[in-house]
Amino acid sequence: MSIEKPKRILHVMGKMDTGGAETLIMNIYRNIDRTKVQFDFIVHTKDKGYYDDEIFELGGNIFRVPNFSLLNLKSYYLAWVNFFKTNNTQYTIIHSHIRSTAAIFLSIARKFGLVTISHSHSISSGKGINAIIKKILQYPLRYIADYFFSCSKEAGEWLFGKRVTSNRKFKIIPNGISLEKYTFSNSTRKKIRKNLNINEKTFVIGHVGRFEYPKNHEFLIETFKLVKKDNENSKLLLIGDGILTNYIKEKVKQSNLTNCVYFMGIRDDIPDLLQVMDIFVFPSQFEGFGIAALEAQASGLKTFVSDTIPEAVKVTDNIETISLSKPAEFWAEEILKYKNGYRRRDTMIKIKNAGYDVKEIANWLEEFYING
Repeated sequence: MSIEKPKRILHVMGKMDTGGAETLIMNIYRNIDRTKVQFDFIVHTKDKGYYDDEIFELGGNIFRVPNFSLLNLKSYYLAWVNFFKTNNTQYTIIHSHIRSTAAIFLSIARKFGLVTISHSHSISSGKGINAIIKKILQYPLRYIADYFFSCSKEAGEWLFGKRVTSNRKFKIIPNGISLEKYTFSNSTRKKIRKNLNINEKTFVIGHVGRFEYPKNHEFLIETFKLVKKDNENSKLLLIGDGILTNYIKEKVKQSNLTNCVYFMGIRDDIPDLLQVMDIFVFPSQFEGFGIAALEAQASGLKTFVSDTIPEAVKVTDNIETISLSKPAEFWAEEILKYKNGYRRRDTMIKIKNAGYDVKEIANWLEEFYING
């Protein structure tokens, strides 16, 4: 009697690092029934990603195609054609999490008989000429994909247009988390604070995110400087890494904040580090969803977000929205209202009822992948 093999789903990413989309897919991957559904990945880099080893441990494969530029359009196209010529019998579904070149490879995938999914995780391509090129390249997606997924209504309308988001082929896939990991623990808080040499009376502000333009670290540093001026016993934890890390470190140095700003790098213990914080600040220029703000709420943190954050992430009473048009002084004043502490409430039921339990999301996707 032969054992039925799991259905393999091909996910397309830039690189399997710790961004919101990658973290979501890994959360789903850990919770999906891998005897029924397995994930393989195509990435656009030769470099090792943060999650690569875990993917292999979970039974997945990683394939690589060249990073796209207008100069290598032909070789990029051929790399995809050759991949499907070699591997098309293994897959019936391709699930894309990138935008700019998805119209190219999803068109090829359809020619080889695959069902195509385009998944929107953002509401902006940034600024400059590269953003304009990306917008042009990604526009045909709304006419190519078979199914359209999005982390929020706003992200779906931005990439696919309102005509698609009103179609039955469109589905919002909430950015789910493993809720039980985020339950507040005072003992964990004390332990991690001790490890970081932070005393119990210190007012700790935190942020989780890549060091890139959208996350607005420069404004966060400006805000923290004002908090520190009012409340000397304050610290800032910055979790993440990216192309602007050294630039932000220099800004911190220029502001004479080196001894009170902790650059934590990429971490796999974010739920524990959230216990250490008193306030979570998320002043993003734009977000498709903002899963870090959801994680902060799950840990009971008072969470301040910019007015660019989709409404879908605002699921508890712990979150407060401030306009980016407001100066850093205003942000600092709002944050300092909580410098003497507050009661951290359990928000698990609210977040679960709002649809953000990753186990339930994994179950839905498993059913979709198997039965359509």
